[in-house]
Amino acid sequence: MIHRERLTASVEGDFVVFLIGMRINHPLKLHKWLPVAGAMPRMIKELRKQPELGLLHAEMWFSRTIVLIQYWRSMEQLLAYAKNRQAQHLPAWQAFNKAVGTDGSVGIWHETYAASAGSYENVYVNMPAFGLGKAGTLQAATDGRQSAAGRLQSHKAGP
Repeated sequence: MIHRERLTASVEGDFVVFLIGMRINHPLKLHKWLPVAGAMPRMIKELRKQPELGLLHAEMWFSRTIVLIQYWRSMEQLLAYAKNRQAQHLPAWQAFNKAVGTDGSVGIWHETYAASAGSYENVYVNMPAFGLGKAGTLQAATDGRQSAAGRLQSHKAGP
């Protein structure tokens, strides 16, 4: 559903934004990049079935560079998942290092950001619920939330 009004999203308390992706450097080497690309959806499926692990929401885009944006409740939960021997991530990481390593066929990357009250702002216009709007709570960008500065201030106060 498209929301025509200006909306902003907030999350109660601190949260983590985790950007992760892969870049297909040699498209014809399907045997190198296809297993890597396939591991990402399996991890998201696992995390959605177990909300207690801390994933709030994830969005993925496919092209030569695959990008996955994840919103987590805490840094501790993200790091615990990454090291969990019973979860999908660690075996996928080990398989990548064994099959690809540093041969240049597939690039992988990630960036992690901790966000706290008053350190983030956002706006959505003519959009369905998206990104932080799916991870948190959407509300009208009114009552002092019309500008980026106003949204920053309102997020200090909470939803």
